[in-house]
Amino acid sequence: MLTGAPTDPGPTRPDRAPGGHARRRDTLRGLLREARLDALLVTDLVNVRYLSGFTGSNAALLVHADDAADRGEDRTVLATDGRYTVQAAAQAPDLPVLVERACAPALLAALPAAAVVGFDSAHVTVDGHGDLLDALAAGELRRAPGLVETLREVKDAGELDALRQACAVADAALAGMLAADGLHPGRTEREVARDLEERMREAGAEGPSFETIVAAGAHAAIPHHRPTDAPLADGDLLTMDFGALVDGYRSDMTRTLVVGTPTPWQRDLHALVAEAAAAGRAALVPGVPTRDVDAAARDVIARAGFGEQFVHGLGHGVGLVIHEAPAVSATATATLKVGMTVTVEPGVYLAGRGGVRIEDTLVVTDDGAVPLTQSPRDLEVPFR
Repeated sequence: MLTGAPTDPGPTRPDRAPGGHARRRDTLRGLLREARLDALLVTDLVNVRYLSGFTGSNAALLVHADDAADRGEDRTVLATDGRYTVQAAAQAPDLPVLVERACAPALLAALPAAAVVGFDSAHVTVDGHGDLLDALAAGELRRAPGLVETLREVKDAGELDALRQACAVADAALAGMLAADGLHPGRTEREVARDLEERMREAGAEGPSFETIVAAGAHAAIPHHRPTDAPLADGDLLTMDFGALVDGYRSDMTRTLVVGTPTPWQRDLHALVAEAAAAGRAALVPGVPTRDVDAAARDVIARAGFGEQFVHGLGHGVGLVIHEAPAVSATATATLKVGMTVTVEPGVYLAGRGGVRIEDTLVVTDDGAVPLTQSPRDLEVPFR
């Protein structure tokens, strides 16, 4: 059943940047024409949201290459089921809605003529592919992975605004916790994580953007440690990796502090990682391959003799998901563009002793990278 907009849009808040979704679809159409596709079937819910604004749990979108926003996009259709007709009308008012439970097959079955339809093979199961073939009465189904993800690499003004707000919320949560002496000895890793997450919600976040990492003492040598009931002790290195979710966009920040007074080796390790982070941030220039950004930071650590203790890539894109393109690593193939938002997060991890990671979310501009996360990068706890 193809519907228009219900008269009552309900309480659902529309996505930010009205009109931006239509512009994104128009930009996608250029990629479809280059790929010789008549249409693209979008089934990943993150990509559906990016192109339409719709945030329901069941949806698909069929974008036609020969449509255009200024002509009304007469054949581009959003599909969802009956639970979401009001929400779809509120969040995607410029699109017709096909109401069917099996969204993707229904869109293909409704095609008026034979067409070459691309689909994102990274998001379709083997069984799902069989259902799509059965639904396509005439035409060709062709693999077309990564087209929407390519567009998502460069953020528009509305996305950057959401990311700035997400970063500001995380900054405020950390500042509030430090001001309240929230990192005193005896408090557990789990209590610190819960405190950060609650403060982010109080500051306006929908929730944390990923599972908060709080790692004290020897646990700080585990990059993705999950908080436990282990208490903070005087002299511990403490790594906190966390972010806020605001309007669907996610921030990402890591700070490593010492509970109490740092020892010389802790100061030296923190200074080394801080130098590597600064080198990585300085290398974020349009036109630079992201693998060269990784190398700029990694070389600092390797020259100091800790190359084998830097065990992960330097960073990643961040936006509607916490890890998205472009990758910033030794094997990455992307090139930086203005408007990309990426993390820079070098780390050195010493098993049994602890580790240091410093991470910021940044946006690439014509003049270099601008940090969106603003919290101090100091080793010693401020505000005490």
